[in-house]
Amino acid sequence: MKKRALFAALFLLLSGALGLLAAASGGTAADPLISLSYLNGTFTQTALDRIEAQRERGSAAPAAFAESWTETRLKSGDVLSGSTGTLILPLAGSLRASFFSGAVVDVTEGTEIPSGSLLIPMHRYLTAEDTAVFFTVESRTAVLDYQGPYAFSLSSATDYNAIAEALRSIGLFRGSLTGYGSGFDLEAAPTRLQALIMFIRLLGEEDAALAYTGATPFTDIQPGSEPARYVGYAYSMGYTNGYTKTTFRPSQKVNAYQYVEFVLRALGYSSTGTTDLTGTLDRAAECGVLTAGEAAALAKETFLRADLVYVSWYALDAQLSGTGQTLRRALTDKGVFTDAAYQAAAAGLGSPQRP
Repeated sequence: MKKRALFAALFLLLSGALGLLAAASGGTAADPLISLSYLNGTFTQTALDRIEAQRERGSAAPAAFAESWTETRLKSGDVLSGSTGTLILPLAGSLRASFFSGAVVDVTEGTEIPSGSLLIPMHRYLTAEDTAVFFTVESRTAVLDYQGPYAFSLSSATDYNAIAEALRSIGLFRGSLTGYGSGFDLEAAPTRLQALIMFIRLLGEEDAALAYTGATPFTDIQPGSEPARYVGYAYSMGYTNGYTKTTFRPSQKVNAYQYVEFVLRALGYSSTGTTDLTGTLDRAAECGVLTAGEAAALAKETFLRADLVYVSWYALDAQLSGTGQTLRRALTDKGVFTDAAYQAAAAGLGSPQRP
C-alpha cells in the first residue's frame, strides 16, 4: 500500500504538469497531447493496478525497482529496459527510445513520442501502461536519472566512465562543478585549460603548479586564480607558448591532435617547437601511446573528455623517451600515486580489448 500511495502522488504530480497543456488542447491525432482526464483516470488507475499486481505476483518485468530518482552513468550500447510507470530523465549524452506498442510520454512537453525518438536532455519521460520500452545509449557515454521498474543490459563497448573513475582514484582526474555524473563531463569537448592541467598531472608536477606564484603574460587569464597558477607554471617551464604572445584562450576546445601532442611532450617525444601536428597521431602510434586503430578513430571522431581520459590512462603504460621506463613508473617514483592504488584502479577496468 505504501508503494501505491507513492505512485498515486507521483502520477498526480505528472498530471498537474500536463494539466494546462491538456486543458487547452484535449489532444487529437494531429496534436497528441495527453488529456488531463485520461491521466487522472484511465492511465493512472491502470498503471497503478498493473504495477501493484506485478509486484504482488513477484513477476514484474523488469524485475528491479527504484523507489526514488537514481542516477547512473552508462556507455555506448547499454540499454535500460522500462515498463509501466518507468520514469527517465536524460542528463547528458544521447539515448533512443524503442517500443513496439503502447506509449512513452515526454512529460516536459506534454506529448507522446514515436518509437525511435532520441530523448531530449533534461526532459522527463514516462512509460505508459502496456508498454515495454528500451532506452539505448547511442553516444560514447551518457548520464541519466531513472525511477520505477527497470532492468539494465550492458554492452561490451569501451567503458570511458570506468576509466575516468580509475584516473580519479589515483589523483590524475577531477570532475568539474557539474552537479551530475560525478562532474566527469565526458560528453563535452575538453578545453585548452583542461588539456594543459591534465598534461601537468601526467608530468607529476601538479603540486608545483599549484604552488606557483609568478606572473603570466596572458591577458585572458585572471591573475591570482587557480588557472593562472597552472598556466603561469606551464609557461615558465616552457611547456606552452600560449595561443598568441598575450592570450591563452583557456576556454577554446582542443582536438585529438592537440591533446595527444601534449601527451607526447609529457613522454619526451615532442616539444613546443613542434608546430605541424598533422602527423601527431601517427607518431603516437609509433611510440606505443596509441594503437593504429585508436589513432584512426581519433582522427575521425569529435574529441571529447571521454577520449581525453582514455588516452591519458593508456599513456601511463607508454615508455618515456630514451629511458625504458613507463610513465606510470615515473609517477609512482615521484609519489603521485602508489603501485597498489594503480593496481586497484586497473582491476576495476577488467581486461578491455584495445582496437
